Amino acid sequence: MIADRSYGWRLKPRLKALSEGREARLRGLPESFQRHAVSQHARIERLGLAAGPQPAVSDPRHAVQGKSPKLISVARCAEPRVDSAARAGGLRGCARASLRRGFSRQPLWLLALALLVLLSGCGLPGTIAGGGSLPATRPVPTATPLPPVRFPQDEAQHTDLTEWWYYTGHFHSAIGHEYGFELTFFQTLRGSLPPYYAAHYAISDISRGQFHYDQQVGFGSPSSIPPAGSTQGFHLALNGWTATGLNGHDQLHAVMTDYTIDLKLTDALPHPILHNGNGLITYGEAGYSYYYSRPLLMVSGTVNDHGQAVAVSGQAWMDHQWGNFLTVAGSGWDWYSIQLANHTEYMLYIIRDSQKRPLGAVGTYISPDGAAHEIPQQNMRFEVLGHWTSPVTGGVYPSGWRVTISDPAVSLTLTPALVDQELVTAQSTGVAYWEGAVRIAGRANGAAITGQGYVELTGYASLPPGAAQPGGMAP
Repeated sequence: MIADRSYGWRLKPRLKALSEGREARLRGLPESFQRHAVSQHARIERLGLAAGPQPAVSDPRHAVQGKSPKLISVARCAEPRVDSAARAGGLRGCARASLRRGFSRQPLWLLALALLVLLSGCGLPGTIAGGGSLPATRPVPTATPLPPVRFPQDEAQHTDLTEWWYYTGHFHSAIGHEYGFELTFFQTLRGSLPPYYAAHYAISDISRGQFHYDQQVGFGSPSSIPPAGSTQGFHLALNGWTATGLNGHDQLHAVMTDYTIDLKLTDALPHPILHNGNGLITYGEAGYSYYYSRPLLMVSGTVNDHGQAVAVSGQAWMDHQWGNFLTVAGSGWDWYSIQLANHTEYMLYIIRDSQKRPLGAVGTYISPDGAAHEIPQQNMRFEVLGHWTSPVTGGVYPSGWRVTISDPAVSLTLTPALVDQELVTAQSTGVAYWEGAVRIAGRANGAAITGQGYVELTGYASLPPGAAQPGGMAP
């Protein structure tokens, strides 16, 4: 049961919204540019908007029947923020410098065209297009069912439309200095265009009461995507930020002013968690996504905090999604990752429509032995305890939650470690959202329990007036 009607869950594809957004952008371009863009977009549409085939699903278990919100979970989207006008200006400069480095050898019209097609044909995670409801879906017969998830092969980059690797977590120093972090890499493929990458890096300096973030964008080389069936894991690099991983042993490196992380992450569970049982979430005719998590990664390494190298340890959560789906349309979602001291984890989220009405709730419970259990929607209740208004975007976000699950019996209060953890990603993925560290306290099976987690909130705010658009295409 959902107690607050302003709540909702992860929501996505809307090809009509895609087309409308593209046409609106085209109206502001010179006529010759319009002809180039329309021609290129039409060519991509003839190719099915995909870098690879879009197989249908023959197994009825892979289909979403109307109200199944699990499919919608495909919309995981994050984007960094600006927490002051000064930071917004600095972030625009950083993003534009990254763009110049990546695009310096390309004709200006081609770069603008590429960004237009990429960003109008695919909202990266967190992109919210106004209005709409979930598309009706049904099984579509095919002689070639989608293959199952394989490890380690499916840790590597794929040749699908949309893909991301998404890390959030907490770490602390030996003297108890607390931090939260987010590091996310997005890969987008469209037709014959080179791979487009965006990345977001955020630090919640909990002990100082400060939130900082940065973002990067650029085109990559097709050779950076390994051949199908590679067993070498993933190797992501964008303007000095890196993420590598194989068999639950990952390494992260990212730099911004005052904060550099070098982290090693090791999976404490025996295997990744496949959501929806088989790790496949489908939109029916609109596309599909594979989705797995590593919900309990042990963290060690260093953070260079204002010039001082500090040894840290903690734990993190990683999501990996990929498929021939489009992450635009829909109105928003609230996503929760919960890590409790009794070695249980929960992935919960609510999807809502354009009127902020709940469309559904999805949950996965991971027991201490690493087994995954789906949580029926009727076994979950969410209550908003307060709200926070962003001074940058004016968006009003929920702030503080009570989550109750009937089986297993838990009642948890989630409190933001910092009230302001909003990201505004005007220069990379073009949305505003709240992604932040939370503290957790409550009861599990009658016993007191504590924990930590992350919450992501999208669809509550828009870019502030005059914010630069992805690729510097606006003032």
